[in-house]
Amino acid sequence: MVLPIYDDNPFKLPHRPVMTWSLIGVNFLVFLLELTSGNPQQMLNNFGIVPASITGEVDIKGVLSPVLTLVTYMFLHADWGHIFGNMLFLWVFGDNVEEALGRARFLVFYLLCGIIGGIVFVFSDLQSQNPLIGASGAVAGVIIAYVMLRPCAKITVLFGIIPLRISAYWVVGSFVVLQIINLESSSKSEVAYWCHFGGMIAGGVLFAFMRPPGVKLFECIRGGPVPDTRVATIPGPWGTPR
Repeated sequence: MVLPIYDDNPFKLPHRPVMTWSLIGVNFLVFLLELTSGNPQQMLNNFGIVPASITGEVDIKGVLSPVLTLVTYMFLHADWGHIFGNMLFLWVFGDNVEEALGRARFLVFYLLCGIIGGIVFVFSDLQSQNPLIGASGAVAGVIIAYVMLRPCAKITVLFGIIPLRISAYWVVGSFVVLQIINLESSSKSEVAYWCHFGGMIAGGVLFAFMRPPGVKLFECIRGGPVPDTRVATIPGPWGTPR
């Protein structure tokens, strides 16, 4: 899988992506709290989504109501690789989506994508007692919104250790295909592919309806034709300009 590290934004963003930066900061802060809590697993059990607890299959005593874990789970991560991957995707793709939606609406969009991704995961394994954690569902929604907004923007990615510069629709397309392919084997994997899938669907639907008037979808922004600045001349009688 390719790893995005930078996007060449075809627009100048007039506003700083404060909400994107804030979400990244909160995620890292919560992760540091996990590391210093003394019992990280208990923290994951208390604030992660446990499908069997959501559905009432089992009564797991936690700090929060099971319904509230649909929000808290997306700020927890298993290890440095987990949080770094999610936050890198949010860093690359979040600023453009925030610029399009506005800060408050972007926050609502992000949380709803995460909540819907969590619900889809619950329905994929109703009796599971393993906690779901991570921002992947919310970030997946942001990724889909980005490609709906800027499909032709150039993304710098790492393919192994080789940097490549390719269009967003190739980057996001490969991400989507990988998630769908892995749905069948999701029960044998530690990766919550159904959560990713739910977040992607939520992102596509919500962004289409939540975008402000004037924000166009699937608009490829490419450089227009270079204007011809040469001075027009009229040949003289001997074939020379005059």
